[in-house]
Amino acid sequence: MSIPLRQAVAVGAYIVKQHLKGNKRYPLVLMLEPLFRCNLACSGCGKIDYPDAILNRRLSKAECLEAADECGAPVVVLAGGEPLIHKDLPAIVEALIEKRKTTIVCTNALLLAKKIDAYKPSPYFTWSIHLDGDRGMHDASVCQEGVYDKAVDAIRLAKAKGFRVTINATIFNNHDPERLANFFDDVSALGLDGITVSPGYAYERAPDQTHFLNRTKTKELFRSVFRRGEGGKRWSFNQSSLFLDFLAGNQTYHCTPWGNPTRTVFGWQKPCYLLGEGYAKTFKELMETTDWDSYGTGNYEKCADCMVHSGFEASAVEDAFRRPWQAVRVALKGVRTEGPMAPDIPLDRQRPAEYVFTDHVERRLSEMREQNAANAARISAKKAEARTEDGAHAA
Repeated sequence: MSIPLRQAVAVGAYIVKQHLKGNKRYPLVLMLEPLFRCNLACSGCGKIDYPDAILNRRLSKAECLEAADECGAPVVVLAGGEPLIHKDLPAIVEALIEKRKTTIVCTNALLLAKKIDAYKPSPYFTWSIHLDGDRGMHDASVCQEGVYDKAVDAIRLAKAKGFRVTINATIFNNHDPERLANFFDDVSALGLDGITVSPGYAYERAPDQTHFLNRTKTKELFRSVFRRGEGGKRWSFNQSSLFLDFLAGNQTYHCTPWGNPTRTVFGWQKPCYLLGEGYAKTFKELMETTDWDSYGTGNYEKCADCMVHSGFEASAVEDAFRRPWQAVRVALKGVRTEGPMAPDIPLDRQRPAEYVFTDHVERRLSEMREQNAANAARISAKKAEARTEDGAHAA
């Protein structure tokens, strides 16, 4: 595994602290989305078709830092949308690093060459560049030619400037195992500091709903890929060994949605990074008012096929804390790619899906309009008051 020792120690110490406090639920990674606006329109993304009133919204630097403090997670991932569009991102990253947060910026890298000199290398900072496979696979995934080559050029540039650089790859059901294995070889040759992989999840609003993986296909695909790479040992993954083992069907995990809480321009998203079924105003409210037991594989129809890292990496990390010998075994021997799979979670008692996301978005949009109108009224009143005072002084 390629998780930096500094990060592993910090997360380990944090977990020990939470256990000593008796906390049952605690965050590991804050998923911070300071904007939804993006300069790509990927077919598998569910965040690209909001109205401009939402796409033009930004979390301020103060709001981002408040979220990091309120949540307390040792790792902060800045995503979106495309975070490099945010004009205050350099200041946000610098402030998070000053707080000793492991800070990761997920980017499609189209703006990286232009923006990179606003950032400084740090052992607490990582660029995570989006690449969903080789040139043909990635450009098809993002629906634009030439993006793969620009991302690879950006990786070379960032490495030359001394940054820590990883890639994040979302895997769909039309990916070929042999091509994926070759892709991992190719990007590893660039000197990457790690690879993050995750099966795609069926966003309700994603334009393409046909290429998301179900759980069985996920396990079979990852077994086939890892088989071509000595159980995955040939590549350096920026993930826990037990999560990779889970992807190959060797572990049975329930998801840990509170492990990666999400703060967006709407607020704290319920219940997780991928599923938006309500929003809380504070992290405390998110933790205390979310009915966690009503979500997850086996509990909710929408979660039936999910094996995404944002839900299950925290489960794997928690398992590694309880059973470190298991994590070491997989790290040393590689992921098992043959033999029976671990039993899956039964789905016979899951509640049916509720399609409420659009209603929540409309409600937040209405609230934003009311807030904007109130702000405009306050500004107008202040200007009128100032004009009155100026007239009185002139008299």
